[in-house]
Amino acid sequence: MISSRNKPVVLEAFGLSRSFDDEPPVFEDVNLTLHEGEFVSILGLSGAGKSTLFNILAGLDQPDRGTVTVTKKVGYMLQKDLLLPWKRLIDNIALPLVLQGMSRKEAQEKARPYLPQFGLSGLERRFPTEVSGGQRQRAALLRTYLYGGELLLLDEPFAGIDAITRKELQAWLKTMQAELGLTILLISHDLDEALALSDQVYVLSAGQPAALQPPLEVASQPAGSLLPQLLDMLYTTRDGIHLGRKKHHDEKR
Repeated sequence: MISSRNKPVVLEAFGLSRSFDDEPPVFEDVNLTLHEGEFVSILGLSGAGKSTLFNILAGLDQPDRGTVTVTKKVGYMLQKDLLLPWKRLIDNIALPLVLQGMSRKEAQEKARPYLPQFGLSGLERRFPTEVSGGQRQRAALLRTYLYGGELLLLDEPFAGIDAITRKELQAWLKTMQAELGLTILLISHDLDEALALSDQVYVLSAGQPAALQPPLEVASQPAGSLLPQLLDMLYTTRDGIHLGRKKHHDEKR
């Protein structure tokens, strides 16, 4: 099996910095590389700048300094599913294709074959309020896939979903990655989620400005052995100041 690290680079960020008004920079000198077929997560505490970084990588915002190079079409999904409540699921899923110039009928025909794979068979004529939170997220992910193809940027897509459904969706997303040949960048604050899904994990450390630490290789190490290291990286500023933290539930007491 060929390592994804030997495959082409599909997204590369170099020297990214971003600040707002007269505030200290949110982060500085962020470097990140994503290879074809990888599942990479960026971990960070609330307020560390994860969503700001996501918006820059997705092309929704511009950095003050630095560059982002992308070689594939990008589909991105924000924390909320953003399904239109007055449209049926099939129309929500097909909407980006319609906006790209397809007829409604053509867009629906392109979307329908994916419904079973995304666990949405028989639900296409329901409205978002008539399905579960997990089913709405699946519909939103299918919409993202149809728009973006093989490179998906996901900003905490399972936030706000109950723990059991979240675990099911995480396993399903990993299966979809393998079946469809996806490259995925996930923004998360959930250590367990990042370790379960990722080939590599970047940590956006605490402090102003935050720093993106070099990536940790996940696949070659037991998940439990990485937790203390990840926690220390999350709570230590770029100047080496440790901010203190609560114990993670998997840490030894």
